[in-house]
Amino acid sequence: MTEYKKMLRTGIIGTAVAAVCCFTPLLVVLFGAVGLSAWLGWADYVLFPALVFFILLTVYALYRRRKALQSCCAGAPEESSAKP
Repeated sequence: MTEYKKMLRTGIIGTAVAAVCCFTPLLVVLFGAVGLSAWLGWADYVLFPALVFFILLTVYALYRRRKALQSCCAGAPEESSAKP
């Protein structure tokens, strides 16, 4: 598996997890259930930068994918749409 595919998968999964924890009360319920509700005061300092990081990682992986596809297809001859 290529490097950009791993980055893209990591970025999408990380973005989804960080978004779920930021925008839903899921994290509050989970931390409260296990007795770690005192840590919720610091959650915003970690989750929002994590969300931004994973979004940027996803964008970078998409950029790398596009560049790899362009360089891969740059040397290939174009096919004509009309058949002989």
